[in-house]
Amino acid sequence: MNSTTMDEAQGTAGIASDCLRVLTRKDFQSPQTVRWCPGCGDYSILAQIQKVLPELRVLHENFVFVSGIGCSSRFPYYVNTYGFHGIHGRAPAIATGVKCANPELSVWVITGDGDGLSIGTNHLIHTIRRNVDLNILLFNNRIYGLTKGQYSPTSEFGKKTKSSPMGTIEQPIRPIQMALAAEGTFVARTLAADPTHLRETLDAAARHRGTSFVEILQNCRVFNDNAFENTKGREGAEDDRIVLRHGEPIRFGVGGRKGIATRNLNPQIVDLETGEASLGELLVHDVKANSPALAALLAALEPPEFPTALGIFRDIERPSYDALLLSQIAASMTQRGQGDVRKLLNAGTTWEVE
Repeated sequence: MNSTTMDEAQGTAGIASDCLRVLTRKDFQSPQTVRWCPGCGDYSILAQIQKVLPELRVLHENFVFVSGIGCSSRFPYYVNTYGFHGIHGRAPAIATGVKCANPELSVWVITGDGDGLSIGTNHLIHTIRRNVDLNILLFNNRIYGLTKGQYSPTSEFGKKTKSSPMGTIEQPIRPIQMALAAEGTFVARTLAADPTHLRETLDAAARHRGTSFVEILQNCRVFNDNAFENTKGREGAEDDRIVLRHGEPIRFGVGGRKGIATRNLNPQIVDLETGEASLGELLVHDVKANSPALAALLAALEPPEFPTALGIFRDIERPSYDALLLSQIAASMTQRGQGDVRKLLNAGTTWEVE
């Protein structure tokens, strides 16, 4: 993240003393009344964001939240930072402009499965492939909540909703696989129902240089209650979740008795206690792998056949779009000097209109 930190600001003359004080969660709590439905997972996400931001030691005025349209997109009103409530699906494009115009800012994109993966899909994919230094949080509840319960791009095949009374006949978009296909440099999945895991994931995403993409599984109590029921429940979580840890064998179940191995390149659940496989046969998670193949395999694990993988799938280093852009601008100015808009407009073929 290229934002100016409080430590850096302390060495800069003329910085106001209040900019150097240690920030707390209270500094990021907006006076706006939060208007989400009772029990919505958005409350959990907001609370953890407000806890993570002060730990980043970025100047308060350097945070910007950009959103599109949807329940999640009310977010900029509820966190006390600069914000931009954009139009449907265009939050990544707006945020790219904000970051490139002022690279000192810590820019966060808040979107949902409807906003980001329907009308906004192209903007999202191109932002990820460009590796703009943004933090993109995609709230996924598998439904259009703001418009009262139509199926969304991530709704399960056969899902019965107000707009698909006989069941949707579309295959769902899978956000993590999409981000990996776009060569995302930081791709992760967490869930609103686990505040500790959510906070750890958000913190790691914020510290990544380049695009960090985080899918957050959540519930819509009104129009899609029990979304991700096989994953969010605390009871049986050991069997329903795979918590990914870099450099460790991929295990789950009580005491880590089960694991994921491959047979003919297909993932398979094996039981270590019965001797079905040895620890050495298990896949070992590697977020730094140059190839996204293993990450894509893990992202494709879905209930009921497999538990859901949570955590960081990929975390690699690559130059960010905004840094490369600024480098080119600096090189051009060194070669050609400061630009002149008047000369530019009068260059080349011109004509007069009488």
